[in-house]
Amino acid sequence: MAGTSTHLNSHSHSQIVKIKRRRCRETTITSTIDPTPSAAANHLQFDPHIAISPDTNPPQIHPAMGPYGGDTFPSSLSKFNSALTAGLLNPMSPPPPPDKTRSSPTLFEMMANEPDSLPRPPPPAAFENGSAALKNQQGPRLAANVDKQALMQQRLLDLLASRSPGNQFNDAASSDVVLTLSSKDGVSVSIRVHRQILVVHSRFFALKLNESWVKQQGSWVPYNVEIADCDDIEVYIETLRLMYSKDLRRKLMKEDVQRVLGILRVSVAIGFDAGVLSCLEYLEAAPWAEDEEEKVASLLSELQLEGVGAGEVLKRVSLDAATGLDDGKNSEEVLLKLLQVVLEGKDEKARREMKDLVTKLLRENSSQKDLRKESVYFAFDECLKLLTRHFLQAAHGDMQDIGQIARQADNLHWLLDIMIDRQIAENFLMTWASQSELSEAHPKVPPIHRYEVSRVTARLFVGIGKRELLASKEARCMLLKTWLVPFYEDFRWMGRASRGLDRHSIEDGLSNTISTLPMALQQEIFVSWFNRFLNGADDCPNIQRGFEVWWRRAFVRRRGEDERPHQMRIISDTMENS
Repeated sequence: MAGTSTHLNSHSHSQIVKIKRRRCRETTITSTIDPTPSAAANHLQFDPHIAISPDTNPPQIHPAMGPYGGDTFPSSLSKFNSALTAGLLNPMSPPPPPDKTRSSPTLFEMMANEPDSLPRPPPPAAFENGSAALKNQQGPRLAANVDKQALMQQRLLDLLASRSPGNQFNDAASSDVVLTLSSKDGVSVSIRVHRQILVVHSRFFALKLNESWVKQQGSWVPYNVEIADCDDIEVYIETLRLMYSKDLRRKLMKEDVQRVLGILRVSVAIGFDAGVLSCLEYLEAAPWAEDEEEKVASLLSELQLEGVGAGEVLKRVSLDAATGLDDGKNSEEVLLKLLQVVLEGKDEKARREMKDLVTKLLRENSSQKDLRKESVYFAFDECLKLLTRHFLQAAHGDMQDIGQIARQADNLHWLLDIMIDRQIAENFLMTWASQSELSEAHPKVPPIHRYEVSRVTARLFVGIGKRELLASKEARCMLLKTWLVPFYEDFRWMGRASRGLDRHSIEDGLSNTISTLPMALQQEIFVSWFNRFLNGADDCPNIQRGFEVWWRRAFVRRRGEDERPHQMRIISDTMENS
């Protein structure tokens, strides 16, 4: 239906009045998306309206309503138009008196009766001054927003311009729908698309742009449709472009994971099944960065796409989805295998690197469910048995596997670190303190092979001194009784052979461990150390600070208490007699 225009000539003025009637229909789609597929199509809604005059940008009006909200024009305005058409009135003259049957005033009445006392608008200079002040106040922020919108607009135009030969996407010559996409921040872009392609590929467009909707629009082509409040216009354009592609998977290969997730969300919302499957195939095959993994799992869980292939994607991040096994049980089995491989590894450099890796992984997830206490102590018992066997063989002169002493002692040191991190090292201390057989054989083994054993003792001293493990008094006494002398004898070798040995931490740990004992035992240990230190300071740990603390506790403070005068308590006789 072509729009019509009527030319009206007045007798008093040679002015042509042009009345434009409706030329096209527009359809607005609100694009706030419910993430679930079932509610996506119902959530996007149509709002048909007609643009009266595109040249002058009038307000948009519902087709069933006149500009005053009713079905027809008011009677007074009809009479005014009739008189104007007959040439009886000057077009610039005031309108005729209103119809008495009408209770509400017309627009002309309100304008005619407007009081003269209303303040006049300020001159243009005032507007310019106010605008300048506003720019001074909001200039940087406003300029930044304008620049951002301009960049976005240019990027969208560049995206639409990049059309491969033969592709009908955004082809003005063959399209029958003008689809306008607008974002919440005011950016909008119009795309020329084809209704038939939208209907074939999208269940949402098939429902909304059906044959009955086409009949309502009449013969006006192209049809105007708007999707408002888009979260990301670029993603909408890419999703629509996929509808025109023959090989969707190949098209997605150029995109990154973040963009594909956005296309997946839009495809689910508009019922673009081919787009959904292509996005899932991409996510299943493409590698992800560590920060993208959580986004993929979160979106797939939100969209509830398990029935259309999301399960295959989730198998990459979930053992439950892949095998159906209990995650805690499976993780413990894997960790035990890792521990066993590291403990038995032959390449020392690789063993050190893998120890650091496994320790890091265990610290990141210190839950007791991933590795039970019994599992760690099982590995500890195996290493201790091997250490005892090779240590005693070396003490009896069999040096064939003497290198296993340092290896198994290093394994015990590593397991002790893991136990201290997980706060389960008390039983380790008790077991180690009871190894009197190893302690007695200690002098018979060359120091270069045995000093790693004393590193285990040193780590226990540091743990006690830093309150990383709390052991009973009996365990602490037994530890010092069994291993203190071997520790003294190997201290020189530990300092020379162990790289990165924190000598001060070990000395402070030993001092603090001794200070937890009764005063009589402290005196015995510190006096013995004093004699050893004087005869070989370089080969003995310096625990002078602990010695001073013990001396002040034992003698200075006690002497002060003895010299302190006793307070007398006097009770009044009057109180007794009362």
